[in-house]
Amino acid sequence: MAHHLEDFLNRLALEPAVLVTVGRTRGSVPREEGTWMAVFAKHQVGTIGGGQLEWSALQQARQRLAGGDPQPWEHAAALGPSLGQCCGGSLVLHCEPVDMADASALRARLAPRLTPVALFGGGHVGRALVQALAPLPFAVQWVDSRDEVFPSDVSAQVHTEHSDPVQAAVADLAPGAHVLIMSFSHAEDLDIVAACLRRRRERADLRFIGLIGSRTKWASFRRRLAERGFTESELALVTCPIGLPGIEDKAPEVIAASVVAQLLLLREAADSPPA
Repeated sequence: MAHHLEDFLNRLALEPAVLVTVGRTRGSVPREEGTWMAVFAKHQVGTIGGGQLEWSALQQARQRLAGGDPQPWEHAAALGPSLGQCCGGSLVLHCEPVDMADASALRARLAPRLTPVALFGGGHVGRALVQALAPLPFAVQWVDSRDEVFPSDVSAQVHTEHSDPVQAAVADLAPGAHVLIMSFSHAEDLDIVAACLRRRRERADLRFIGLIGSRTKWASFRRRLAERGFTESELALVTCPIGLPGIEDKAPEVIAASVVAQLLLLREAADSPPA
């Protein structure tokens, strides 16, 4: 994730490391291909899944660091009883000594692919969502019509935007954005949904439109949006309420966890090859 990469590069400015990356895999393994960890003499950034496999990789990397060996190497492992891990699969670890001279190339190579999320609303749920999304692979455009509503300590993956009228920001959302609508006003929510549906009609490039609220709220919105000329097939593009079904707790942190889980499922579905 982005914060792991920054931690890695910041420490790399002080001392060399070994970058351990999961290469080809077969069967059940703790982490997917491309997962990495950085091993320093007494520190570690990231994880390749823990357990005996990670401990063994840490030991190998620190021995090489202590010996000053600059050559990369590979380590193949079967995750069976000999390692005390019952995954049953196998994988290859790519291990390479790196230092600050490699920082630019590492930044380009390891930067995570961030899924765009547009979050409308700076209230309690919006704040809880931004906090929950911070360590995850999402780039958040956080929009509100009110001045000075955003906290000052947002992560680097969050861009705050004041927009009045708030729905004007829809035109400039990143293609493929997942839109979450939870402003302080039902009137604003309705205008944002309408703007999203117009953009879908014109460009078809918003991946998800989610609206916080009850089924009663959505029934009212459906009627008003139909009066504005939106068809049934267009209205079916809106998900309301948002979050995973079956979670009824309305605490902001619980709603945030439910919505983040929904976003992760959508991200996984977008990444999965067609059957």
